[in-house]
Amino acid sequence: MVDRRRGTVRDLRRENRSALLRSLYFNQPRSRQELSEATGLSPASVSNVVRDLLDEGIVVEAGSVDSDGGRPRVLLEMNPEYGYVIGVDIGETRVRVELFDLAMAERAKADYRLNPREHDVSVVVDRILSGLNAVLADSGIESAAILGVGVGVPGIVEQGREVLVHGQTYGWDAVPLERLLRAGTDLPFSFENGAKTMGQAELWFGAGREARNAVVALVGSGVGASLISGGSPYRGATSSAGEWGHTTIVAGGRACRCGSAGCLEAYVGAEAILERFGRPMPGEDEESALAALISTAATSQLATAILDETAEYLGAGIANLINLFNPERIILGGWAGLLLGDRLLDAIRDSARRHSLRQPFAATSIQLGQLGPEGVALGAATLPVEHLLSGSSPR
Repeated sequence: MVDRRRGTVRDLRRENRSALLRSLYFNQPRSRQELSEATGLSPASVSNVVRDLLDEGIVVEAGSVDSDGGRPRVLLEMNPEYGYVIGVDIGETRVRVELFDLAMAERAKADYRLNPREHDVSVVVDRILSGLNAVLADSGIESAAILGVGVGVPGIVEQGREVLVHGQTYGWDAVPLERLLRAGTDLPFSFENGAKTMGQAELWFGAGREARNAVVALVGSGVGASLISGGSPYRGATSSAGEWGHTTIVAGGRACRCGSAGCLEAYVGAEAILERFGRPMPGEDEESALAALISTAATSQLATAILDETAEYLGAGIANLINLFNPERIILGGWAGLLLGDRLLDAIRDSARRHSLRQPFAATSIQLGQLGPEGVALGAATLPVEHLLSGSSPR
C-alpha cells in the first residue's frame, strides 16, 4: 500500500527546493531572508532547503551584508563548479558544441561545418560525438562532472519510448537520434527544437527576460520560432508549435524545401535569399555569402531590391505572429536574422506595422536578440539546467 502522506511530504519538499533554486539561479546572490520573501516560503523552510543545498555543494556562501540592527546576513549563490552542462546546436551549416559551468560561462567550444545541402545522419552524429570529446579534453573536465547534454535539433522532437527527430527539410524522418548518440557516449541527453532552445536562452539571459508573452524568431538557412506563453515555451499537442517558417505567405508561391509552396522560409531564409539573388557571392558558406550580399546592396540595385523584398515578407510574417498571438515582445535572432536585422530592422518594423492590426502592433516591441548566433547552443545547455532546477539533481 502506498503511503500517500509520505509522497505528499516528498512532493512538497521537491516543490520548495525547486522554488528556492529558481529564485536563486536568476537573482543571485541572495540572503535567506530575501529568498523567503521572494518565494513565500517560511524562514524555517528556507533554512532547511538551504542546509541541504549547502551540504550537496549546489549552493555556496558568498559573503555577507549588514542588516538593520541585527547580525550580518549571509549571501548565497549557485556553485558554478557543482557541475557542467553541454549545449549542441545542429544547424544548417554547422554543428556547434559548447561546454558551460552553472554560471553559463563558456569553458570550451567545438565547431564543425556542414554542407547545407547534405545532412546525413551519420555525419551529424559523428560531429556531435567528436565535439563532445573535444570540449571535455579542452576543458579538462571529467565526463562524470557533466550534468547533461542538451541538443537543439532542426525539426520536431517526438518524446516517447525513444526520442525521434522529424526534420522534413533535412530529409530526416523519425531519426532515433538519442539511440545513435548513446552508442558512442554514456552522457545523459535532452532534446528540443533549435528555435525553442534559442527562445529559452533569450528568455533566461537575453532580450526576453521578464517577458510573459513573447515570440523569438530564428532566421538562418531555415526559419522557426519559439512561442513564449505565460513565461514558458509553448510546444503544442505534439511539440511542433513554432514551425513559423512553414506558414504560407504567398499562396502558390515559391517552392519550399518542405515540399509545399509559398512558405515564409522560401522567401526570408538565407538559402532562399541567395537563390533569389541568383548570382554567386564570395565566401565559403551561406553566412559569409549572405553578409557579402548585404554589403553589395550599397552598389547593386538587384541586391537592394532583394533585401527590400525580404524585409517586406519578414515584416508580414511577423505581423501574422502579432495578429495571432498578441505578444508583448518579438525578438529576431538566428545568424541570418541578426545580419538582416542589423540593416533592415526599421523596414521590417514598418512592414509589420502595415500588415498588423493597430492595437496589438502598438502593444508589441520588435527587437534583435542579444545572444548572437550561439544562442541555440546556450539554450540547449539550459535543458539539463532545467532538470537541476526542477528540484532534484540529475546525478
